[in-house]
Amino acid sequence: MAGMGKRLRPHTLTTPKPLIPIAGKPMVQWIVEDITKVCDEKVDEIAFVVGRFGKEAEGNLIKVAEKLGAKGTIHYQDEALGTAHAIMCAKSALTGKVVVAFADTLFKADFKLDSSKEGIIWVQKVEDPRPFGVVKLDKDNVITDFVEKPQQFVSDLAIIGIYYFKDGNYLKKELQYLLDNNIREKGEYQLTNALENMKQKGIKFVPGKVAEWLDCGNKDATVYTNQRVLEFNKGNASMISKTYIAQNSSIIEPCFIGENVKLINSKIGPHASIGDNCVIENSEVKNCIVQTSTRIVGATLSNSMLGNFVEFYGKSSDASIGDYTTIKN
Repeated sequence: MAGMGKRLRPHTLTTPKPLIPIAGKPMVQWIVEDITKVCDEKVDEIAFVVGRFGKEAEGNLIKVAEKLGAKGTIHYQDEALGTAHAIMCAKSALTGKVVVAFADTLFKADFKLDSSKEGIIWVQKVEDPRPFGVVKLDKDNVITDFVEKPQQFVSDLAIIGIYYFKDGNYLKKELQYLLDNNIREKGEYQLTNALENMKQKGIKFVPGKVAEWLDCGNKDATVYTNQRVLEFNKGNASMISKTYIAQNSSIIEPCFIGENVKLINSKIGPHASIGDNCVIENSEVKNCIVQTSTRIVGATLSNSMLGNFVEFYGKSSDASIGDYTTIKN
């Protein structure tokens, strides 16, 4: 999770992308919670590979791990040298059974990970496989090929960025081989090269399939992911704080409403996430992510993301507004 999140700017100028809230929680928290749920054994350690996010952000990540009964550790990737290099930044954690996940992938799954398998690569069927890495399977449901961004159709099973390895030490050895021998693609060390080497040596990788794969690559995708996560949690009483105040206002669920939110003559939802200490007056807000301590007055907002400490007056159907910004239409 060490990338700069350029496609999600201006929000990632002030908040690291994995800490952007989705339905009231940082996206990375949803990821580790969901992975922990599908693991068939207790998770001992959650290793976060980050850029220089600062001590407060790092402390929040450690708390995420501890809430799940795991030890949290922080590892730095100071130069973007590819997925294999990123994983090796946390090489001390590559022992025993290991799950590797990239931080902008949320998913919905109703299964338990079968940790007896040598390796599992989670995939999802997609309409257009050309932007993705894909896998091919044989008749026994074993992965035979990894193909990066195929321009001719070879498979529609896209790799979603979550992997299981029964032997973390073996993975570490293969990744170290890439680094020691300077084996790169387009200037970067790629995990897929290690996977191919492991497959050639007899490791059997099988696909793990999810019910839904959610991306947080840009604003529109993140707003859609927020919508879907709210739907997954529909009816969950914890999504609506008991401390909000509503005057002549309505909430159309599913929504997330944070602590000490004030709603005055407003209609919220469906699919709105409103962070702590926000004030919304004479407005309609739906299908939006609004972070903390933001004030919205006389607005009609949809398909939008507003950061922290924003003041917004007016109408918009497609806003992306960073922290400490005032907009008057």
